[in-house]
Amino acid sequence: MEVGTASPIWQSAAYLNGEEIVLSNADFRGVWHVLYFYPLDFTFICPTEIVGFEALMPKFREIGVAIVGASTDSFYSHKAWFSDQSIFPASVSHPVLADTSHGTARAFDVLKADDGVAYRATIIVDDSGIVRSKSVNDLSVGRSPAETLRTVEAFQSGGLCSADWRQGDAFAA
Repeated sequence: MEVGTASPIWQSAAYLNGEEIVLSNADFRGVWHVLYFYPLDFTFICPTEIVGFEALMPKFREIGVAIVGASTDSFYSHKAWFSDQSIFPASVSHPVLADTSHGTARAFDVLKADDGVAYRATIIVDDSGIVRSKSVNDLSVGRSPAETLRTVEAFQSGGLCSADWRQGDAFAA
């Protein structure tokens, strides 16, 4: 999967508000969305990213962007982990894929094949289903949900956006 191409077809079980649902790329047709992959539940870096995306949910919603988390853990692992209020004091309101088949991670080419977990990857897909951005980190370094929001806002602006561009800034000439 390359930037500038159609988002791959995917389908996966997901955790959403304590329930198991099934989501696919078709559920996001016509909607900007961010898929963020993380390696494993019950780790130290991953909850900082999940809580970070959750804290920015009002801003993402305001600009019409859906957020979807993903790991190769099961729905039951997600359910147990997300119910731990010492880690997640507020509920996680966005879906988190339980990509146990690794099909979605493979479709986006973010599966760490030697141990079956996803790299820390962030995929931005526009409302036409085109991948606009793909960022992948190795397992030991977390990403910035605020930078993901800034990047989506820049893409949605339609202008030429310089480094550190923020909504309301002038476009590059």
